[in-house]
Amino acid sequence: MNEIINFILDTASTWGYLGIIFLMTLESCFIPFPSEVVMIPAGYLSQKNELNLWLCIFCGVLGSVFGALINYYICYFWGKKLIIKYGKFFGINDEKFQKFENFFNKHGEFSTLTCRLIPGIRQYISMPAGLSKMKLKNFIFFTALGSFIWVSILVFLGYFLGQNEELIKIYLNKILIICFIIIGLSSILYIKFRKK
Repeated sequence: MNEIINFILDTASTWGYLGIIFLMTLESCFIPFPSEVVMIPAGYLSQKNELNLWLCIFCGVLGSVFGALINYYICYFWGKKLIIKYGKFFGINDEKFQKFENFFNKHGEFSTLTCRLIPGIRQYISMPAGLSKMKLKNFIFFTALGSFIWVSILVFLGYFLGQNEELIKIYLNKILIICFIIIGLSSILYIKFRKK
């Protein structure tokens, strides 16, 4: 882990803001690459005055949106054709796909926002958005908003805790639990609001 963090620190320090955009684009598309090892070191470098804190957040969000758009457009142009062609082997037919599209058209913005805060899912929420042809401006807005919250958390962790890996793990776990609680409560309120 230390070798990866040192590599990211060296990359971010050498490439600067372009390095953050590039690495976060990789993280946000189909390449599984944890954002923690990009944005936490970026926050640490900003604490050392090697990078600007707010520019780090901006570049992190920009990279996240770029990566999300790659997934969005792949599924927008080719995803439906592939699913209709091969989905029958997995029990997916036109009717089921139509139900999926209707669901995401109704709840896509909320799902896109909240899922950006869940590691392991955040990279892939762009795919159903592309499949259902979610409005691009809405997709970008909610992706950017969710990414801003997550990226800011990581950058501030790096800024205040530096390279203290143990403390970062403890605080990150606590933050993830809080995020899940907030998402759960928000989902309940959202469902009640939609019913009304």
